[in-house]
Amino acid sequence: MSLTRSTPSRPSPIPFNRPWITDEELHLVSEALREAHLSGDGPLTQRASQALSDLLGGTDVLLTTSCTHALEMTAILLELKAGDEVIMPSFTFVSTANAYVGRQAVPVFVDIREDTLNIDESQIVDAITDRTKAIVVVHYGGVAAEMDSIMEIADRHNLIVVEDNAHGLGASYRGRPLGSIGALATQSFHATKNIVAGEGGAIVFGDPSYRTRAEIIREKGTNRNEFLRGVVDKYTWVDVGSSYLPSELVAALLLAQLNRFKAIQSARHKVWNCYLRELGSWAKSRGVRLPSVPEGTIHSAHLFYLILPEAKGQTLMIDHLKRRGITAASHYRPLHSSPAGMRFGRAAGDCSVTTRVADSLVRLPLYAPMSDSDVDRVLSAVTSCPI
Repeated sequence: MSLTRSTPSRPSPIPFNRPWITDEELHLVSEALREAHLSGDGPLTQRASQALSDLLGGTDVLLTTSCTHALEMTAILLELKAGDEVIMPSFTFVSTANAYVGRQAVPVFVDIREDTLNIDESQIVDAITDRTKAIVVVHYGGVAAEMDSIMEIADRHNLIVVEDNAHGLGASYRGRPLGSIGALATQSFHATKNIVAGEGGAIVFGDPSYRTRAEIIREKGTNRNEFLRGVVDKYTWVDVGSSYLPSELVAALLLAQLNRFKAIQSARHKVWNCYLRELGSWAKSRGVRLPSVPEGTIHSAHLFYLILPEAKGQTLMIDHLKRRGITAASHYRPLHSSPAGMRFGRAAGDCSVTTRVADSLVRLPLYAPMSDSDVDRVLSAVTSCPI
């Protein structure tokens, strides 16, 4: 009689990200289908907008088709002209720059801080010229930039502050929600974010004077919303604009997620805190830097990263985890040295921190439905990497 050996089963792969979807998403999407109001600005859009506004301390919002489109709307609202300059960190996603390049403005790239990886506020003044119109702040990983200093610089030089808050919903700076501090802000509900709608975003009005024109820009440059409210008897083309209005199906997904915001955030913070606690000694012994959260701020647990002591460690760690069925990732390539960045923008300084971080940062899997056993597997794999 021959004996057959059973092959040990491999553990399931751990993805980098996984949205937390429940029956509530299905229920609200079904509600949109039953109501047969599939275009935007229906009842689900209004409910989702109110829920988002509540999270932002009552600040007014308009949902958009993406955070990229919300950024494009800020560029239109700022009435930028060819050659106008917009200061921003080099360490950010391309949409932050593209939105302003699309209006023929020049992105001016500033280096980031070593601790939070946010724009280095101490370098902003040297980047200002007589053509500077705005400062765009990115709250990296949902950790607040130094907003008091940035707002003071902006006030002193008569500049507008825009918060790219794609990472920061639910985070705060000295008691104020991120995304409610600048004159304008943007949010993302892309599938990789804490709160997801597949795609989708929002523009937020810290300065409510921008709201009326934004509504027109969002509706293809027409005064259709005034027509629907009975303010005008016909609607027509009155301004520049595009189709930035999401459908009710997007709003349905978003509303379901916003209704579970506390639960989603609690689960993400649990994973984030476990990583920080369990990797602390290992990181210190190997010269690895972990995320830093300044006093007086609350972060959003959007991502957890390792900054390895040498650039070669980035590929080594990602490949090491991949062989164990775990997907990790690097992050942004510096915009100041990218082909488009050199063509359309300029760097203010050498942005050396940005370059060094981009070459050595690794993001670990982090999502709300992540199991304790999966977290343990990630920790074991990270600490076994021969960096």
